[in-house]
Amino acid sequence: MPDPARRVLIIGLDCAPPEILFSEFLDELPALKSLIVQGIHGPLRSTIPPITVPAWMSMATGVDPGTLGIYGLRNRPDHSYRPMEIASAAQVTAPALWDHLSLAGKQVILVGVPLTYPPRPVNGCLISSFLAPGPDSDYTYPADLKSEIDAVADGYEIDVSDFRTDDKDRLLEDIYRMTRKRFAVTRHLMQARPWDFLMHVEMGTDRIHHGFWSHHDPGHRRHTAESPYRNAIRDYYRYLDGEIADLLNLAGEETDGKETAVIVASDHGAKRIDGGICINEWLKQEGYLELVEEPAAPTGIDDVDINWEKTTAWGHGGYYARIFLNVKGREPQGSVDPESYETVRSTLAERLSALPGPDGRPLDTRVFRPEDIYRTCRGVPPDLIVYFGDLLWRSVGTVGGGSVYSADNDTGPDDANHAQDGVFVLSAGSNIPGGRRADLDILDVAPTVMELMGLPVPADMQGRSVLPEGYRTASISDTVSEPAAFVDETYSEDEKQQVMDRLKALGYL
Repeated sequence: MPDPARRVLIIGLDCAPPEILFSEFLDELPALKSLIVQGIHGPLRSTIPPITVPAWMSMATGVDPGTLGIYGLRNRPDHSYRPMEIASAAQVTAPALWDHLSLAGKQVILVGVPLTYPPRPVNGCLISSFLAPGPDSDYTYPADLKSEIDAVADGYEIDVSDFRTDDKDRLLEDIYRMTRKRFAVTRHLMQARPWDFLMHVEMGTDRIHHGFWSHHDPGHRRHTAESPYRNAIRDYYRYLDGEIADLLNLAGEETDGKETAVIVASDHGAKRIDGGICINEWLKQEGYLELVEEPAAPTGIDDVDINWEKTTAWGHGGYYARIFLNVKGREPQGSVDPESYETVRSTLAERLSALPGPDGRPLDTRVFRPEDIYRTCRGVPPDLIVYFGDLLWRSVGTVGGGSVYSADNDTGPDDANHAQDGVFVLSAGSNIPGGRRADLDILDVAPTVMELMGLPVPADMQGRSVLPEGYRTASISDTVSEPAAFVDETYSEDEKQQVMDRLKALGYL
């Protein structure tokens, strides 16, 4: 039986795909290989959609994006036509692992976990992620932690300045510097503060995939075998393995007799991008979207004048597409009768599924209805979620220009899309048998951590512990979790603009 007094260390590698960790680079990553060969491991089925926000928060809360009411980096605040808003921690009402553990008296440390801005109190300390407005914002808890980590890192960095760029030398330098500083801060906190639970999420893996996947993947349409960056991703993982080894060495130093269970996990994987589908251009050409005036050049959907009374549907771009219907009585100038809603939606889903590629062949597009994939749908869910080419094609949100197909990303150079499967590794000592698993889901992480720490699993967590039945130490709670006590503030108006400016500079918008 595992020791319920153990500590848990989660090393999060944003966008890390199973084929890299479990096969392609395995023998070159001794620290990670030691965890993989002795632990439970396998591909980790991500959320639909497999997006940083909300996937990390689904991992931490054990509930799906619909239950969170967060369907992407930005979300509709209501059924009006105003632009979507950036997600924030204040919108998350499901308690996360660190909320449960803090209430149980466990000491927690969080470094770079997405969707933790604005920071809220924990029993320990917290450094929020790339969604913080910038280095001048209060992105830590407690607030005075910021000066401490700035001193340790010689200026902490919450993200690289721009990963959608053609300046690959600068990008590599930025990724390594950010990663080096972040691990230095985590090592410092591991030694300077008591902890029972520590979660470090590294964004460098995501940034290097988006910047260099074409140089790595021979199947990429832009791959050049003699590229000077052909080993950029491989070399970064080798470097990263050394940083992880240092964390494992520190975690292995027993404190008060506590053994440390180690989890390595990613929120989703990575795959090549074959091109883009201009979703709003297609909707316009097919009669679903009516513009007052055709733009002179491809333009973002929020920046064109739409004739809403004659518009049936519009979409938003990204690694997947979100489609919204313009429903009478729901949207201010709705055109779709509620009694026709399902017929219109089903027809649109069928047509999107059948959309061919530029060569006329099927794309293998997948279309989801939110109510079919989520336990409940809070907030304002999309009417349809679309994976063009099963995520080999991204959704381009601009309208205008005349073409449904695009060879380029509308927000800057990008080599990779997100893949549905991330990675999961659990090394918890020889008394818990390891081996490869094919049934792992991102919602399983939170209940697994609760059981590892000897705490009851809240009944509203949707996953299940991956620990073998005979090794479990905690029962399922009969009660549903109360919403966590959150700070009242979300982004101020000035902070909203700062975040939008940063995300535009990063190529998100």
